[in-house]
Amino acid sequence: MTGWKWTGCRVLLLAVCLTGLLRHNDASAAVKDPKAKLAAIKGLEWLATEQHRQGYWEANGGQYRVAMTALAGNAMLCEGSTTTRGKFAKNISLAVDYLIECSQPNGLIGFKNDYHYTYGHGFSMLFLSQVFGEEEDAQRREKLKDVLTRAVQFCGEAQTPDGGWGYVSAKDGNNFDEGSTCVTQLQGLRACRNAGIPVPKEVVDNGIEYIRKCTGPDGGVQYSIRGGGSRAPITAAAIACMFSSGEYENDLVKKFLAYCDKNIRSAKSNSEFFGHWHYAHFYYSQVMYRLGDKDWSSYSRDLYREILRQQSANGSWKEGHIGPVYVTAINATILQMDNGFLPIYQR
Repeated sequence: MTGWKWTGCRVLLLAVCLTGLLRHNDASAAVKDPKAKLAAIKGLEWLATEQHRQGYWEANGGQYRVAMTALAGNAMLCEGSTTTRGKFAKNISLAVDYLIECSQPNGLIGFKNDYHYTYGHGFSMLFLSQVFGEEEDAQRREKLKDVLTRAVQFCGEAQTPDGGWGYVSAKDGNNFDEGSTCVTQLQGLRACRNAGIPVPKEVVDNGIEYIRKCTGPDGGVQYSIRGGGSRAPITAAAIACMFSSGEYENDLVKKFLAYCDKNIRSAKSNSEFFGHWHYAHFYYSQVMYRLGDKDWSSYSRDLYREILRQQSANGSWKEGHIGPVYVTAINATILQMDNGFLPIYQR
């Protein structure tokens, strides 16, 4: 009996030590690059000062309020805060309430006269679905469920006959569609589905088929099904969508990966991204992180160096034509990708 007790104690001690080691490793993974973590926090703190009392953020000239709110809120979720806990809980809560108020009877999160409103709708589905999974307030959780359920329905009705999406719904935009808004909707839909919101399979399947039809001979996704040439940023976003849908090994993904390896990893200037360097790496960082530590380590080291070099003294980033809220939210998300708090970005 004495021997059994000693053996049991040793097993218990070993378990405790292993648990501590695993936690230590997890913590180490989350703070692999202390400079990146500090830069991200500075960026989030700057974003917090830019949030309006009503809960929204906006781009230059007051545009994209819904999209900027979803992107900034999403970046704060990546830090580990929720609507009720953490450094940015108040900011996230205000953002959620604002987007709930923006939900229209037809399911659109935004307003019909918003500029390119499908971007805001897609990013809002992504952000709110991540909040929904962690929401502790029963009343707000029911509101989120209703908002997301109707948002999914709107998304399906806004899809064009070719399976894509445009800057506005199909009926408002004469069935125009293009790649960047398509991937925004697809990732938002997948995030909703992961959170337990019903999503019609045919809507997602038609969207993926649209991306397939947009793929050029070089393996890149072109601007639209009507042409426009292959674009590295859209191709990176397409891979992220495929990964979010559980597609890692099919031939289409392999083509996309080869194209991005050639056109993103080796690109030397923003002009090679049609002015969308940050957008490209916002999605490509999701891809590289999911590919595993070997790919992520070398890629993130170089990317972090460039992002940190561009940061302003006040914590923001100011590159690009959309404005500092957009770039700061995206860069802060990239720098926190390996925190692993959001299901949509997890391996």
